[in-house]
Amino acid sequence: MKNRAALAGWIAALVVFLADQASKYWVLHGIDLPVRRQIVLLPVLNLTFVQNRGVTFGLLGGAGVGAWLLAGVALAVVAGLLVWMHRTRSRLAAIALGAVAGGAGGNILDRFRHGYVVDFIQAHAGAWSWYVFNVGDAAIVCGVIALVIESQFAARR
Repeated sequence: MKNRAALAGWIAALVVFLADQASKYWVLHGIDLPVRRQIVLLPVLNLTFVQNRGVTFGLLGGAGVGAWLLAGVALAVVAGLLVWMHRTRSRLAAIALGAVAGGAGGNILDRFRHGYVVDFIQAHAGAWSWYVFNVGDAAIVCGVIALVIESQFAARR
């Protein structure tokens, strides 16, 4: 591969995708966590299995044809991210794009396989709780943050 940055991006995408799918398999089959039940890990972190039929953070909950439409749109976005990843010369941008694509790919596979995305990580502070998310979602957020930071450095160069 001529573009070494893209190679780093592909590795990031594969690592995120495999970690996402392995963690979801563990939640579904390893600990067999029932829907909406919790396992307290830390005072601020629980495992809580949620079947996310919506988009980001459960918004626009889709069922049936809507779920397929959401998966199709996400697949098109991932394809665009991969094209961008191959065009960039920045290793940080390629890794960030790979992380976003790998996380989104894991969620797309869930939609096709289950009809919903497997979410299970719940961070909270007392009664205040964030949305329940998964490893792929965390990689997407971290990847976007890295892209924003990288773009600020690129703008200064």
